[in-house]
Amino acid sequence: MRRAPVALSAIALACGLTLTACGSDSSGDTPDVKVEGAFIPEPASDDMAAGFFLVRNDGGADTLSSVSSDIAGQVTLHTTEGGVMKEQDSFAVPADGELDFERGGNHLMFENLKRKPKEGDKVSVKLRFDKAGTVTVSFPVKAATYNPASHTSSHASH
Repeated sequence: MRRAPVALSAIALACGLTLTACGSDSSGDTPDVKVEGAFIPEPASDDMAAGFFLVRNDGGADTLSSVSSDIAGQVTLHTTEGGVMKEQDSFAVPADGELDFERGGNHLMFENLKRKPKEGDKVSVKLRFDKAGTVTVSFPVKAATYNPASHTSSHASH
């Protein structure tokens, strides 16, 4: 009869270890992403808009692999270097670091707009991370000339 409690303990321990591997662990390998300072400048075009935000990661490395929004037929990831815009498949999110999407640098392109967002609107955007999963963010539409001094000031929209 003593084997039953030992067997149950072993099963409970195994299940606990399995849950730890899938959940948050203390080794820091699990990403902890937060999106701050998100905004879309009111677009001049009827079919295209840009989006900017900051990803803060207080955990392990991750990858931003895709973005979608019900306002656009497609949302693509871009870099700008030396004034040249280039589409990217994904962006690395460094462990215990930041990934910044700002004017003149990394940005989102909302293409084939289903409706033109106006200043004061909020646009729902789904950011898909390989490890952290999908994070849905409300991007406020700002004036076309809006440019925050820095994403470190808290214009957070979660």
